[in-house]
Amino acid sequence: MARILILGAGISGHTAARYLNRLVGKQHEIVVVSPNPKWNWIPSNIWVGVGQMTEDDVTFPLADVYKKIGVDFRQAKGLSVHPEGDAESASPYVTIEYTLPGKEGQQEKVTYDYLVNATGPKLNFAATEGLGPDQGHTVSVCTAKHALEANEKLQATVEALRRGERKTLVIGTGHGMCTCQGAAFEYIYNVDHILREAGVRDMARIVWISNEYELGDFGMGGVHIERGGYITNGKTFAESLMVERGIEWIIRAAVKKVEAGKIHYETLDGAMHELEFDFSMLIPPFAGVGLKAFDKAGEDITAQVFLANGFMKVDADYTARPFAEWSAQDWPKTYQTPAYPNVFAVGIAFAPPHLISKPMTSASGTPINPAPPRTGMPSAAMAIAVAKSIRDMLNGSEKPTHTASMSRMGAACVASTGSHLLRGTAATMTVFPVVPDYEKYPEYGRDLNLTFGEIGLAGHWMKSMLHHTFIYQAKMRPGWWLLPD
Repeated sequence: MARILILGAGISGHTAARYLNRLVGKQHEIVVVSPNPKWNWIPSNIWVGVGQMTEDDVTFPLADVYKKIGVDFRQAKGLSVHPEGDAESASPYVTIEYTLPGKEGQQEKVTYDYLVNATGPKLNFAATEGLGPDQGHTVSVCTAKHALEANEKLQATVEALRRGERKTLVIGTGHGMCTCQGAAFEYIYNVDHILREAGVRDMARIVWISNEYELGDFGMGGVHIERGGYITNGKTFAESLMVERGIEWIIRAAVKKVEAGKIHYETLDGAMHELEFDFSMLIPPFAGVGLKAFDKAGEDITAQVFLANGFMKVDADYTARPFAEWSAQDWPKTYQTPAYPNVFAVGIAFAPPHLISKPMTSASGTPINPAPPRTGMPSAAMAIAVAKSIRDMLNGSEKPTHTASMSRMGAACVASTGSHLLRGTAATMTVFPVVPDYEKYPEYGRDLNLTFGEIGLAGHWMKSMLHHTFIYQAKMRPGWWLLPD
């Protein structure tokens, strides 16, 4: 019997666990390690952050689900990977540290035959002074608890607006190298919708601030879509949404520091600016969670296994080259690590080979550009491919049998722009492929027959339906495998 160890139980880690349990769970042992006791459907945190959902609506206890299907769940965080074992044992293992009350701080070696790194990101609020809900002056919707706090402060702002006080609300990215603009994009429109429903929108100034070169970049180098027989770009699509709602925007900006009520940011021309605010939700940059790696002799090999940002190297081409020379072929296909064929990394945990959006640097040398997105549908697709490859390798295959390259897959996104059964709307977009392939699609890098965007009430209904579908699926209810990931 082999042991498959999965680090992380977010979208990619939990998807890998679900599929591995279904594919090989009766013959092999599956262990899931996560510091968080609950699974969180992160895309719906934006609704928690405006009071439209509760924490219980977007989370559930992992231990109960895993116990039901016979998966060994350990509430702990990974500290170090030992892919060659050590002087005492040749078995590879991971050192974990428990976060479970009663065992908190205890460490343990967990051996494995196959390892799936699905640790996700470290929310690197510390990268910007004064950023974040814990040590800073801004709120977040990156976790359900963060979103609860965001809603408390938002509702206090709404009450102040009702009293006739004018307020400025700033939403966007809190660093020059942020990814995941989508969460902030959804949140700003839901905040706008909440203020309109409360009848106080005219008292509020809403400002979008982002490290994107143009609106609608989202770390994907922008997107072109065909609508009504005309080809338009993501910039026009995003600008029209903001103009219609009276939202101001600041782009090509790196937030450098946040003080109570004041954001300091730099623009590409090197100029420094200040923006006063009463309420602000800024997404932090992401980094790897800080896993270390050691060889059999105990020597630190972290730099061989991970990039400097903490994300794990996989079967991508990391050769340094000018941005104009990168290729869609550089992107990983199997997510297997080069030196250790029994180790994989999926979701945000894997290291992208290069930026998708063109790298930009301010006149003073500050990088200002989005990092590549690796969440949502792509994360699930990677996890499923790795699960199937591990099944086949357990059955004798010498190499991975399934692929999920972001340069060969599409993604669909339903971005809420207001939650209401009759007055809600959502922007529905598909992109194919996620990573542009200018060799196959020379003009725009993507297949315009499979890349489109619309906004309307139907999109909101779809977003709500998907929320309930994915919660049902993640809880592994009867027939969950028949539902799309």
